This record gives sequence, structure tokens and C-alpha cells, in this order.
Amino acid sequence: MKITLKDGSVKEYGQAMSVIDIARDLSEGLARAACAGEVDGETVDLRTVVDHDAAVNILTAKDEKGLAALRHTASHVMAQAVKRLYPNTKLAIGPSIADGFYYDMEFETPLTSDDFGKIEDEMKKIIKEDLKIERFTLPRDKAIALMEEKNEPYKVELIEDLPEGEEISFYRQGEFVDLCAGPHLMSTKEVGKAFKIMSLAGAYWRGDEHKQMLTRLYATAFAKKDELEAYITMMEEAKKRDHRKLGKELGLFMMHEAGPGFPFFLPKGMVLKNTLLDYWRQIHQKAGYVEISTPVILNRSLWETSGHWDHYKNNMYTTVIDGEDYAIKPMNCPGGVLVYASEPRSYRDLPLRMGELGLVHRHEKSGQLHGLMRVRCFTQDDAHIFMTPDQIKDEIKGVAGLINEVYSLFGFQYHVELSTRPEDSMGSDEDWEMATAALRDALDELGLPYVVNEGDGAFYGPKIDFHLVDCIGRTWQCGTIQLDFQLPQRFELEYVGADGEKHRPIMIHRVVFGSIERFIGILIEHFAGAFPTWLAPVQVKVLPISDKYMDYAQSVQQKLADAGIRAEVDTRSEKIGYKIREAQTAKIPYMLVVGQKEAEEGTVSVRSRAAGDEGARTLEAFTADILKEIETKENRVKKEA
Repeated sequence: MKITLKDGSVKEYGQAMSVIDIARDLSEGLARAACAGEVDGETVDLRTVVDHDAAVNILTAKDEKGLAALRHTASHVMAQAVKRLYPNTKLAIGPSIADGFYYDMEFETPLTSDDFGKIEDEMKKIIKEDLKIERFTLPRDKAIALMEEKNEPYKVELIEDLPEGEEISFYRQGEFVDLCAGPHLMSTKEVGKAFKIMSLAGAYWRGDEHKQMLTRLYATAFAKKDELEAYITMMEEAKKRDHRKLGKELGLFMMHEAGPGFPFFLPKGMVLKNTLLDYWRQIHQKAGYVEISTPVILNRSLWETSGHWDHYKNNMYTTVIDGEDYAIKPMNCPGGVLVYASEPRSYRDLPLRMGELGLVHRHEKSGQLHGLMRVRCFTQDDAHIFMTPDQIKDEIKGVAGLINEVYSLFGFQYHVELSTRPEDSMGSDEDWEMATAALRDALDELGLPYVVNEGDGAFYGPKIDFHLVDCIGRTWQCGTIQLDFQLPQRFELEYVGADGEKHRPIMIHRVVFGSIERFIGILIEHFAGAFPTWLAPVQVKVLPISDKYMDYAQSVQQKLADAGIRAEVDTRSEKIGYKIREAQTAKIPYMLVVGQKEAEEGTVSVRSRAAGDEGARTLEAFTADILKEIETKENRVKKEA
């Protein structure tokens, strides 16, 4: 049996070997660090036996999938600790997630954060016991009987819903047995000491608001303590930057019980939003886009033709007008298709790039709503590009370049994923293969590194997703490029080619910001509310030392406003130190202190958020400099301590 390793070397074995035994054969250090394995590209448990020629990779906590196996094992340790402390608790599910893991449970009496320490202490005992973790399988009837004996009704329901013939596997560690597909570490001791319970929340069983409300216990685990400490520091910083908290403090937006999930933008928030939209229009006009606007409500037949009625109806708000079904649009694309189809098109018209800042509505469950990050209505910065087959690569490159320009402006790094055909999709295999290959070829020609996200494409086509990284290391999926062969076919779109014949255009769906609301939430947290001057709702605060200099302060503000600078005067009868502290708390980029000397000399005393006291200057000189900073969109925030 030949085993090809990650480095390309080949090992030969005379008999079948488990993944962990292959790791031991390579080195004891690797075996101790092993969390899972990959066999021919598929993630497997360390106990998996390899009995054929295969490519094998040993995954450690340095690998994403290896770290997931460590965290999955930690979730079992946490569940075991809970069962020891609260024996009547009923277990639901406990997967690993992006930043850790969670376990949904039904407690007899409510759990609070005061219980976290007790659970963590019990987890430490279980880890110290070095319990061997064993995998076993059972036929359906015996699997159900085992979970019924343990009084685990949620596990019984999960087993009953598994397809006939599905392997039903369990993992045992000491007295604890859990229904699980794995993979897991070899013993509880290997979980180590770098774990922490972070929070708890309510979660409906299977996400159904009509079912039992469970307690979701969130936690995380790492291979090393310093990694855990770095994560906790990041989370503490994230709390300080929470856009919901800063949005309220800075007067940007609000939520109200009259419309859960429907944000209200306040005056300063509207300045921020409109500044972003103005920037969007500028760069798109420069890139050859035209702007359109399509109706918010369209009839059912349109959504049936587009495929949304069959594939997305549960997320759509519907109504009846004149006895006919209508839907509030969850996406802008069908409207854009109708605009394309509104007049004859020639190959000379293509590529046709149509942008739309369209208000869309999606029915999100109440438990999933989160400030501006997850809302029920938002402005989508869509654009739809209609093109000929030979224009695909250049258009994808153009969109990728536009996204790079925008993200670089805000100081975001990013990585790219190529998402392929999902199970719930429409169209032929040939179309999907052609579309996926076109995206892959464009990425290769651009030299953009990417990973393949199997099965996560849109129902009408594959896509490229851009995951930006903020200043504290969190990732957000915002930009996307989706290639679509389906909608042009379903709507019978055409153009007349150079040969005089009718042809079907190909369509790109793309966004740069994504949801404007969500992007604003990300920017609030990325900048901690201290926006670059060009984006700040208030760019300058004029601070008179006393009421005697109010007239001069007002004249300074007016001259700034006349120059197009967003300036306000602090008219309160407060001490200047207090006014400065208040302006700093409000994250104002520039403060102009004015008193007797400034009024007599026609100057201003400049304080900036980035550098502190910058001394006295003429108003003309200050105005010229700040206008240059706004025009070039310089980000002086980076210079702050």
C-alpha cells in the first residue's frame, strides 16, 4: 500500500494502517500534535483505517480543519462536564464553529454566567483524567434505544431523521457517550488547557421558533494558551468597538420595537451613509457603469421566472394587490434583467454595466438579527453586467480591481473564495462547469490566491467571495462576483451579434460593499467610530473658549461650511477642557479652539484626533489642508496611538 504525503514523498506499508499510526510512523511529535487527517482530500478521524493507495495528510491545530477537530472534542468535554454537574440536562448539538464551538442544551434550571467557572473546573478534571476517546457504530434501532435509555430526546430525533442506511456513529469518553460523526482527538487530555467558556444565548431547537428554546453555551479552545489570550484580547477590543454601542453614542442609527430588524438612520448616520453612496457613484461612473432604479414590489410571475419563488420564498415578504400575488424584492437582479430586456441590444452595446443602490427586504428570524450586521431591510450596492462570452474574463478582472480599490482605501486586507454549485440549484451541468471554469481562469490570470468552497454558490451560478479582514483580525464576507448563465435563459435575453444572429448574453451579479448597512457596521467597528476625515459625519468642531468669542466661532464655522467642510460649533457654556474631551469622545477629526488671540489675529488653534495640539494656523491654510485630505481620502486615523 502506497501512501503519498503532503510533501509529495511516498511511504509503502505492507498492511492497512490507521491515520494515527501513519502519524506515529512519521514522528512521535507529529502523532502528539495530530488532530485529524485527510485521505484523498476528505477530512477523516484519526482512527480511520487506510487500506488502499492514498494521499494522506496529518492535520494539526495549525490547520483549520485540525483546529476544528480539537474544538469539537472540547465541546464533548464541556457537555460531559455539564452532565456531571447537572445530570438532568438534555443535549442537542455541539459543533465547532469559526471562532470556537457551542453546545445547545436544555437545562432543568436556568444557567447563568456565574456557572461558567464551575463548568470549566469540571472540564479540567475530565482533561486531567486522560479519558480514551473511542468511536463505535450501532444499527438504527439500537442507536435509538441507547439514546432513549440516556433520556436524550433530541438525539433520538436526530437519529430518526437520518437517511436509511446512514452509518450511525457514537463517541465514548469515560461514562459520557454522544451521537457524533467526528472527527475527534484520541483522548481528553489532548484538549489541553487553552479553553474558555465565553457566553450563553437562547437558541430554538433546529432554528425553529415554534420549537423548544434551548441554552446555547459558547466557548473556544486553542492549542496554546498564548493563542487563547490573544483571542480574548481581540474579543475585549471587539466589545469596545461594538457598532451597536458606538452607533448609539455617536448618534448614527437606532433600532425600535416598532420595526425589529429595520434600522433607523439618524442625521449623522445619514451623512455617513450618503458619503459612502456618493463615493460609490463616483467610482462606478468612472468604471463605466450606468445607474438604474427598479421597483421594490414586483409580481409573483416575475419571481417564478427568476426562480426566487421556488428557491427563496421563505425569505421573502409577500402581499396581494388586486387579487394577484406580489413580493417585496429580496434581490435587485430580476429588475435589472427587465431593464436589459426593455429594448433591443447589439453586441456593440456590450458589456452593459448597470448599477443599482436598491432597497431590499429579507425575512430573517428574530434570533438572528444583530444591529446593522443582520437586518431585514438594507440597501444592496448591486450591479449587473451583461456581456458576450469573450468578455467574461476582462469583466471579472475589472470587478476584482474595483473591489480591491475600495477595500484598500479603507485599509482592509482580504482573501478570496471560489464557491461552487450547491445542492439546491438550477441549470445544466454543462453551464455550471463552464461558469465555474470561467471564474477559476479569471482568478488564475489575476494571480489572486483563493480557496474552493464546495457547494456554497448561489442557486443560479458559482461565485467569487471577498472576505475582508478588519484591524483586529476578524473576517467579513462583503464583495462577491456571481456568474449567471441561468437568468438570461429564463428571461430569454438576447443581443444581435456581429454575425447578425441573435445570441444569449451572459450575466454577472456583483456587489462591492454588499449591504450598505452591514458595511457601515463593519466600518464603525474597524475604525472604532474614528472615521477618516472624508467620511466623518462631523469633520471639524469649533470650540469657543467662552461666549464672548461665539460670533468669531460662528464665522469660522460658516467659512468652513462654505468650503464644503462639515463643521459644527459647540455653543455650550462649558469650560474648554470639557469641550475638548467631549469632541474627542465624539471622535471628531479636528477641533479648532478660538479665543481672544485667535479672534484678533484671524487664526485658529488646531487640535487633531491623530496628532493632538498642532498649534495656531490661519483659517485659510487649515481649510486648504483639510480639503486636500478630504479630496485624497487620506486616512490619518492610522497615526493614532
